[in-house]
Amino acid sequence: MSPSAPSFKRIAFVASPTPEARAAIAQLEARYDNADPKEADVIVALGGDGLMLQTLHRFMTSAKPIYGMHRGTVGFLMNEYSLEGLHERLAAAHTTIIHPLIMQARDEAGVIHERRAINEVSLFRQSAQAARLRILIDGKERLAELVADGVLVATPAGSTAYNLSAQGAIIPINAPLLALTPISPFRPRRWRGALLPDKAHVTIEVMEADKRPVAAVADHDEVRFVRKVNISMDHAISLNLLFDPGHSLDERILTEQFGF
Repeated sequence: MSPSAPSFKRIAFVASPTPEARAAIAQLEARYDNADPKEADVIVALGGDGLMLQTLHRFMTSAKPIYGMHRGTVGFLMNEYSLEGLHERLAAAHTTIIHPLIMQARDEAGVIHERRAINEVSLFRQSAQAARLRILIDGKERLAELVADGVLVATPAGSTAYNLSAQGAIIPINAPLLALTPISPFRPRRWRGALLPDKAHVTIEVMEADKRPVAAVADHDEVRFVRKVNISMDHAISLNLLFDPGHSLDERILTEQFGF
């Protein structure tokens, strides 16, 4: 370890409730102890991408680096699991900095719900009828009417998740962009979304809200019967993800663009 390398002596482990993850945390605790997260130098998350997202939300304002090891289903945000050499792996890891989205959703009662999202903020129709949405960027109307199942705004980190399934663009992790992607659009038929500067403020207004109710979801937090949703990137919060050399998040996202 070089003199300038970070020191991660105190490790806090968190794990998903699956048997595989629980067995892993028991082995790691026996080998490396388990520090209180408040006192730890680093958080090690054991599970899949769902557990990683929960961990990022839980420690969002702590400024602690987070290193994931795959003991779950989907492991796009995780490193390979190994019991051996954890201190050395942490010292050699590369840091990727990401910023969350902030969602401010006003519901039918006029209440503002503020949530943050690592991957995306999505708006979905709540009934059998398609949603009718008006989209403004930095206060300027860009789409007077989108008739669709919904629409989402994704970060670069989230661009390979639900955004990709909705045929949205994959964004390199260091690109200062957001993806604005329709979900099953009916009108306009040929609109496939847009790439926006990551300093853009997106406003989505729900038209005919009583007839065509819409829910807004920030990662896993849902607000129902929304009337207006403001979305922007929160540059004041930085999340530090650690990846093994050769397995960085930017390399994985680049690989995704070629269909692997």
